[in-house]
Amino acid sequence: MITVYGISNCDTVKKARAWLATQGLAHEFHDFKKLGIPAARLRIWEQAVGWHKLLNRQGTTWRKLDPGEQASATDAAGALTVMQAHASVIKRPVVEWPGGQITVGFEPTAWGALA
Repeated sequence: MITVYGISNCDTVKKARAWLATQGLAHEFHDFKKLGIPAARLRIWEQAVGWHKLLNRQGTTWRKLDPGEQASATDAAGALTVMQAHASVIKRPVVEWPGGQITVGFEPTAWGALA
C-alpha cells in the first residue's frame, strides 16, 4: 500500500493525491496535523533521502521559527528535532511506496516509474 504523509490543506499534497487517484492507485493518507509524525518514520525518511531534502527552509513555518531554532538544524539530529516539533517544516508529501522507496515532493514523472 502507498502511504502519503503530509497536511491535508497543502496544495502539493492535494495534487499528489489527485494524481494517485487518477492513476487508480489506492493509498493511505497520514495527516501530520491530526496524527503527528511518528519519530521512527522520520528517522527512516532521513536515512533514505537525507535531512536536507526533508527540511523545507523555503516555507512560512521555517521563516516564523525562532532564529535559535533555525540555527539548531545544522545536522541530522538538530533537523530531526525541529521537524518533530514543527511538522510543517517537512517538505511534502513524503510517500512510502510498496517497494520500499521513499520520495519527497510531488514528481509525476518519477512517480510513474514507482507506481
